[in-house]
Amino acid sequence: MTQERVIHLVDDEDAVRRSAGFLLRTSGYKVYTYVSGVEFLADVKRAERGCILLDVRMPVMDGLEVQAELNHRGVTMPVIVLTGHGDINTAVIAMKAGASDFIEKPFEMEVLTQAIEIAFVRLEQGVAANSHRHDAQVRIAALSPRERDVLRGLVAGRPNKVIAHDLDISPRTVEVYRAGLMSKLGVRSLSEALRIAFAAGMAGDIGPVSLQAGDTT
Repeated sequence: MTQERVIHLVDDEDAVRRSAGFLLRTSGYKVYTYVSGVEFLADVKRAERGCILLDVRMPVMDGLEVQAELNHRGVTMPVIVLTGHGDINTAVIAMKAGASDFIEKPFEMEVLTQAIEIAFVRLEQGVAANSHRHDAQVRIAALSPRERDVLRGLVAGRPNKVIAHDLDISPRTVEVYRAGLMSKLGVRSLSEALRIAFAAGMAGDIGPVSLQAGDTT
């Protein structure tokens, strides 16, 4: 790492702030921690540019509300959303709002640092959300019609069993199509698949997604 990179860790859990903060510092990052989204928003005007690690489940303002306020204020630092619930709806909302990635707790340090490095590339190169639109559309075009149907369901935040009901197929068949589309897109995680879908403009025809607890499979 040629220079110290800044991480803003926003999480109401003391154990997470201490453990993740320590691991990130030993990996060479400069880490600022905040006990709430409210505290971070109060300081963000003076904050050094860096990557924001933002927990979803927090009192007063949850992570999605904090993310919306950051967007409203024009804060362009990349955001990685941390969730312990594996909620597809949460991931979809966060990605639509411009999150660089989402990570499920408990997370492996290698997964987190990889997401952070990608976020810093976006920050340093000033990559716009639609800069890869053409490439994304080409990759989406390689999917079969049914694989695109399943991807649209994922973009809408629907669990596999709801997608199966909508398409009149079995949940197991949805899993097969889901595995196939991720293979064709060359991705290994849902967040990567969603990022490609959004870049290709697939979210345009999807209505707002409600934040509800639900099945993630």
